Amino acid sequence: MTATPHTPGFATRAIHHGYNPAEHHGALVPPVYQSATFAFPSADFGAACFAGEERGYIYTRISNPTLDLLEQRMAVLEGGAGAIAFGSGMGAITATCWTVLQPGDEVITDLTLYGCTFAFFEHGLKRFGVTIRSVDLTRPEALAAAIGPRTRMVYFETPANPNMRLVDVAAVCAIARAHGALTVVDNTYCTPWMQRPLELGADVVVHSATKYLNGHGDVTAGIAVAADAELAGRIRLCGLKDMTGAVLSPQDASLVLRGLKTLSLRMERHCANAAAIADLLASHPEVERVYYPGLPNDPQHTLARRQMSAFGGMLAFELKGGLDAGRRFLDALQLVTRAVSLGDAETLVQHPATMTHSTYTAEERAAALISDGLVRLSAGLEEIDDLLADLAQALDAAAGQDGRELTRHAA
Repeated sequence: MTATPHTPGFATRAIHHGYNPAEHHGALVPPVYQSATFAFPSADFGAACFAGEERGYIYTRISNPTLDLLEQRMAVLEGGAGAIAFGSGMGAITATCWTVLQPGDEVITDLTLYGCTFAFFEHGLKRFGVTIRSVDLTRPEALAAAIGPRTRMVYFETPANPNMRLVDVAAVCAIARAHGALTVVDNTYCTPWMQRPLELGADVVVHSATKYLNGHGDVTAGIAVAADAELAGRIRLCGLKDMTGAVLSPQDASLVLRGLKTLSLRMERHCANAAAIADLLASHPEVERVYYPGLPNDPQHTLARRQMSAFGGMLAFELKGGLDAGRRFLDALQLVTRAVSLGDAETLVQHPATMTHSTYTAEERAAALISDGLVRLSAGLEEIDDLLADLAQALDAAAGQDGRELTRHAA
């Protein structure tokens, strides 16, 4: 009887896929190819590389051995046919859009988008003749009613930054595909450890690799993974090489590769800490609402259980005292760090309306369901008792200055 081939697990692929130390003088850690250009053994070989007839390295803006390894690993982790590394998450998003869109096309986006993504669509692409339509994609029937013959792309985040809205990936992708539109999903919050949109029907997944994939707050990077190899090639040669030049450096690629080695372990701790923090907030008398799909009473809990393998390290909440109480809460924190970004070892907290989503006007934020009092928190890797104690004392400080009876919530 022929044995069934063994498929390596997620962590094994994240650590080993695509690299053999024996081919690199036994170096356990993949070398950094800190070279902008590459020599050809002959003129004919160089010409064949440029013609696409030979696979070889030409110039780091197109490909590089260190970036190539990162791309191979991200493709296999996401279940895609090809991946492209970029100098930022916005580089991945803009390069994908410039590759597939042209004047006269329409893009349908969800109501809630990361601030810079929103600015690119609303204040960027519109200037070049692309129509942007904002639709509540948490309701697939709303997409079915809005999509039309000019719709070239459907774009969303799930969970959405910053208010944690979930979109049914499979349902939305099925509608888009039936109308000949591509679906692009920002998977930054989940990473492929928790959610794989390509397996649910998406055409492209994008990441800010600055966040969980790297995990150490010392890199700015982006990734796009396509289900189709031909589309991945076009994003590389058009969107990356010709349109944006948003190239990731080999050194930064090596740091993201380092981060992938511990991704599964870190995500387990991020998720556990976020769940404990959500429980604290949900039971605290000064908290108006918590947005976290892991809470059993969250309206999208069932969807989260269906398309995510865990509930993530991100959450958002609103205090009963509104914006002023939120500011007092932020200023009272002693361990939790006031900073944008997410997915770092440190627990980070920020105020979207004045920070990451300040590219929205007040009216646009309201339409995007981002309240002025919303606080976003990225659960880090610290000891959970220390985090809960700091959050509890900051909540009490905010409540006391708001004229309410000071409460001390047990950590």
